[in-house]
Amino acid sequence: MSDGVGSEDSFHKPLGRWSVFFYGVGHMLNDITSACWFTYLLVFLTAIGLSPRNAATVMLSGQIADGFTTIFAGELIDRFGHFKIWHAAGSVLVAVSFSSVFGGCLPCKIFGNNSLALQTIGYSTFAAIFNVGWAATQVSHMSMVNCITLNSTSRVVLASCRNAFTMVANLSLYGVAFFVFSFSKASNPIDVENQYRRIAYVSIFIGCCFVAIFHLGTSEPQLKMDFEGKLRKRILWSYWFKKILYYQVALVYMLTRLVTNVSQAFLAFYVINDLQMTQSSKALVPAIIYVSSFIVSITLQEMTWASQRLKAYYSVGGILWVSCGAGILVLTRQLNSVMYIVSIFIGVANALMTVTGVSMQSVLVGKDYHGCAFVYGSLSFLDKLSCGLALYILESYQSSSPDLQGCFSVYSCFSITRYGLGLVPGICALLGVVITYTMDLHAPVAVMPLTEPLLV
Repeated sequence: MSDGVGSEDSFHKPLGRWSVFFYGVGHMLNDITSACWFTYLLVFLTAIGLSPRNAATVMLSGQIADGFTTIFAGELIDRFGHFKIWHAAGSVLVAVSFSSVFGGCLPCKIFGNNSLALQTIGYSTFAAIFNVGWAATQVSHMSMVNCITLNSTSRVVLASCRNAFTMVANLSLYGVAFFVFSFSKASNPIDVENQYRRIAYVSIFIGCCFVAIFHLGTSEPQLKMDFEGKLRKRILWSYWFKKILYYQVALVYMLTRLVTNVSQAFLAFYVINDLQMTQSSKALVPAIIYVSSFIVSITLQEMTWASQRLKAYYSVGGILWVSCGAGILVLTRQLNSVMYIVSIFIGVANALMTVTGVSMQSVLVGKDYHGCAFVYGSLSFLDKLSCGLALYILESYQSSSPDLQGCFSVYSCFSITRYGLGLVPGICALLGVVITYTMDLHAPVAVMPLTEPLLV
């Protein structure tokens, strides 16, 4: 290694197990808070008295702040580097603001006023701060992939490892949530706040431990020189806008995140209101999804990858999600136990689509890593705005859903929740498959994924 970068040959070598591990845990704080955010935020806000529209406003404010921060952070990282500084600063913001979102309305306590308007403003403010930190951490972490290795399969392995630890983070959250919901009953808004405050504090502690491991085990990429030892030249935005593949990957990534985030946001509503399952199922059903996703993500790390395999596996995941969405639309309360089986297939589909969707971004960047932060930032911008708008629109109509009490016919009680969990992700998955089919990825084949296998 020289000039912090090393020769191109060294960058083409497969990565070692520990390099993959240290990188993979770097997004754990983001992942565990994100799982809580998308699974429980709307449930939490409506349980403490906010209307569905006000709750959706809080969610949307965070998504908008997140989207614009990804562009801003991506540009500055491309200009000045310092991935780990951005990662650390973002992690601090995430930890501080997340506890405030689920810790009660701070402005309400300061002004002694619990009006719905002030609650909405207070929660929206901390939601925006949380998502600013989340975006800074995400963009810095994702863009490091292309600066760590040029080996195409190792890049997929890094994406698989990150996705595997995303599953670990989600399982940790749902384990904590299952314990809290099972042993702490909520009969009023104060009890609800106490439940989610406990979940938030434990989640932050777990995530921060892994952030420390990431910073201790991962070196800061030094990108001042290119492979010939010349001063690097930053790639302009217009370079990416001329590539058809940029728009294709952007659409696929946006659709993939719509599938995972929208379905996650409505899952708790669906199992409780539509299927009338127990309160603990709010944690158990998501946990099953992430156990199956974790197993698939670990398995994908042991494979060699080429462009056709990326496209094929994404398509399998997308078609599987379409089937799951159809099942969700027609599932009745009498057969609510079938949801546990459907959850397994949702987890498999999520892993296949997420790992390959993120890996397509690495293929798009290739050796042009001097502009990779903009790519990850701009694609995340589309993801955050689209998810925020979709959730806002769906949640705004939540109050117009039919009364589901004592209703056993799917067709007479077809709720907005069913659309949000079954129809919208299914359509997005199908569109993602169609766009993937048109891609020309040109991903080279690597002879082996790692210097040592992860499964030993």
